[in-house]
Amino acid sequence: MLSPQITTLIDKELTKYPADQRQSAVMAALRFVQDEKGWIAPEDMADIAVYIGMPQMAVYEVATFYHMYNLKPMGRHTLTVCTNLSCQLCGSDDTVAHLHKRLGIGLGEVTADGKYGLREGECMGACVDAPILNIDNKQLRGRLTGEKIDQILAELDKQ
Repeated sequence: MLSPQITTLIDKELTKYPADQRQSAVMAALRFVQDEKGWIAPEDMADIAVYIGMPQMAVYEVATFYHMYNLKPMGRHTLTVCTNLSCQLCGSDDTVAHLHKRLGIGLGEVTADGKYGLREGECMGACVDAPILNIDNKQLRGRLTGEKIDQILAELDKQ
């Protein structure tokens, strides 16, 4: 069941669209759920579908298409490494390897303490700064080296 806080946010979002285009608010609705809960469960997708009046499968299609939605708990901090061609050519494999070594997890996994989740993402639109790391779907960091990654992790450890 969607919380009153989420339904209030969705209602505000719905005012931006014509009444017959309620489905246009689906991405925002998914974000609101994830911001509140940290991830989006199938039940949440079903609740969103009912609330905005669209098929459950359509909500699921949106949630699984975009890499910014967590469909399982991904830790307190979700680290998403762009592995698209530009980032790969600029060292995203090294970035993933360094994070694997530092955190002891692979792509799609969460550290035992629940602090970090590591994901693979598609183009983040910042190829000039490749390789790119997206932190909690809020911050992009680029031109990564092992030293920069260690600095990022040290900053996150303080939070």
